Amino acid sequence: MSLARRIFDIDDLTPEEFAEVLEFSALRNPPKVLSNKSVAAVFEKPSLRTRNSTEVAIRQLGGGVTTMVDQEIGIGVRESASDIAATLSGYHDLICARVKSHQTLENFALVSVPRGVGVVNLLSDQSHPVQALADVLTIKQLWSGGDHPKLTYVGDSNNVASSLAKAASYAGIEVTISSPEGYEFDDPFLAELNVGEGVVKKVSDPKVAVKGANFIYTDVWVSMGQEDQTETRLKAFSSYQVNSELMGLAGDGVKFMHCLPAHRELEVSADVIDSKDSIVWIQAENRLHSMRGLLLKLFWKAN
Repeated sequence: MSLARRIFDIDDLTPEEFAEVLEFSALRNPPKVLSNKSVAAVFEKPSLRTRNSTEVAIRQLGGGVTTMVDQEIGIGVRESASDIAATLSGYHDLICARVKSHQTLENFALVSVPRGVGVVNLLSDQSHPVQALADVLTIKQLWSGGDHPKLTYVGDSNNVASSLAKAASYAGIEVTISSPEGYEFDDPFLAELNVGEGVVKKVSDPKVAVKGANFIYTDVWVSMGQEDQTETRLKAFSSYQVNSELMGLAGDGVKFMHCLPAHRELEVSADVIDSKDSIVWIQAENRLHSMRGLLLKLFWKAN
């Protein structure tokens, strides 16, 4: 696998590469493939899990990491994305970035990839592949039902939902997405999410969508940068809260998932996220293991 890759979403990996990332995520004593290598970690948006998991994974693989936040580099204000990428690619072996606009990733890669330095998306307004890797890793660890597990995503059809659906499709997981009108994926885009063996569909009514689900997933109703839409969004999503009633419609054994941070009593009730059926902390820990698996896939030259 070439080091100079653009990993902007799940389907930038082949199904075989995706499976290898999950396999490598299980390694607890991995080779130090980043020894004498350095990674630039650019955070234009705030981060807890992504920053910590990325930095720790890099160090566990023997690498060095330089983390920069928006106030320090000012993408598009203090300096252009292209100039930043040209500078960083002279110092580092990989650029990982959490950005406001997906176009910033494109601008980074246009400059860095020809110089032999790849770019990994740590979150953009279009996709969140490193979260989706952890989500599917979590489902595969916990599922023992034999047939394809069923995952229902309730809430905003956003960047998290998009990458989650692609990753689940690769893993043979059946996905149902339930969003209110105006906040759902259109049919052509939904078809694009069916990249693997799993089936991705949408059902507007969450009470119908969760029937038979083994896992119920939600995300915040108001993402970073959407604060001016708060009142409108809270009204639109008011009947999409994941609570004990909704969980009960899915049946026994259903597990609750959330990418975090969560807003209790908005998209999820406290009694659900804090219950024994919640696996959000397993998801959060798996952010580290799946990130390490992705870096192993990118830098383990034996493969």
